[in-house]
Amino acid sequence: MIPFSPPRMDDKIIAEVTDTLKSGWITTGPKTKRFEKQLANYAQVPAVLCTSAATTGLELILRWFGVQEGDEVIIPAYTYCATANVVLHCGAKPVMVDCLPDSFNLDPELVKKAITARTKAIIPVDIGGFPADYDALNAIINDTEIQKYFNPNTEEQRNLKRILLLSDAAHSLGAKYQGKSIGSLADITVFSFHAVKNLTTAEGGAIALSLPKPFDNEAIYKWLNILSLHGQSKDALAKTTGNWRYDVVCAGYKANMTDIQASIGLVELERYDSDTLVRRKHIVDAYHAAFCEDKRFEIPVTDTESKQSSYHLYQLQIKDISEGERDEIIQKIFKLDVSVNVHFQPLPLFSYYKNLGYKMQNYPHAWTHYSREISLPVYYDLTDAQVKTVISAVKQAVEKMIGND
Repeated sequence: MIPFSPPRMDDKIIAEVTDTLKSGWITTGPKTKRFEKQLANYAQVPAVLCTSAATTGLELILRWFGVQEGDEVIIPAYTYCATANVVLHCGAKPVMVDCLPDSFNLDPELVKKAITARTKAIIPVDIGGFPADYDALNAIINDTEIQKYFNPNTEEQRNLKRILLLSDAAHSLGAKYQGKSIGSLADITVFSFHAVKNLTTAEGGAIALSLPKPFDNEAIYKWLNILSLHGQSKDALAKTTGNWRYDVVCAGYKANMTDIQASIGLVELERYDSDTLVRRKHIVDAYHAAFCEDKRFEIPVTDTESKQSSYHLYQLQIKDISEGERDEIIQKIFKLDVSVNVHFQPLPLFSYYKNLGYKMQNYPHAWTHYSREISLPVYYDLTDAQVKTVISAVKQAVEKMIGND
């Protein structure tokens, strides 16, 4: 069976993790701090804080910004549940908007229409690694007429004087928009290093800070570091100087990354552009070549004049089929020993969000994309022979379901 997305684990990673284990420093320590600095340089931002997950990173930022009950945060209906759940954890309301007719990303025009005096943040999601329209979103939050709606309740909100643009870049480390790195295009960007991501630390995430003046990104980094460690004024590394005494300055959270995780990340980041992304693009290009001329399929957009994907997912769509037919095709592919997936079920399909009043019929483009989408395997160790096997299995399954081109 060809798996869907196993992590890359080789001797270089094993050696680096072993070095960490032998060092005696396995929690947040020197390697985590080094990984943060290298990520900041890679994403072209002033500061990065590594966290236990992208989810904890998103929630830390919403809480730092003071998002609370009565507030609204605009998110895509087409995303993983974490994007909505962090808003709900803060007591705020996720305001879902539909995606574009030709893209899995949220529609900026619908974002603009969804803004009210309660809106505190917008969370675009770079689905599959393909960047959202950051120029349009930045134009919205900087529109002086829209800024008149903004109703600040905290010092951070008063300093920003507008809606916060918080990018959920769980899929898009290494992607580019107008030649700029993802991480530098929003006020704050959060990455994921979960086991299935392009760059993994087993579990983990990172907050990339790129806030405008009057904010001091380094000072905010220090505060978020405290917030991520139960409100302690010193982390374990700082205590090694001999001054052990610390204060607890707020009721913080437990959201730190460990040096074991950072060890994996350091190896992966060093070879990310030169090796990982090259291999993933090669696989995506092979899929493009196999499916682009076949009228039964709609290939995902991965590169345009202004956008370059990180090639995290290959979200193939099959034209003129129902959700049930898509599911049958997936079963036929599995019987041919190839694992595929679906990314994602739009949030209004889930019981929890249905019970909150979200209705799938309000998001027609999200439904259309989801109901005919199949994600194909894309990972470093997927061989060219296996790519051909995947292509053959998909075409065989579709032929059995709906016939030839």
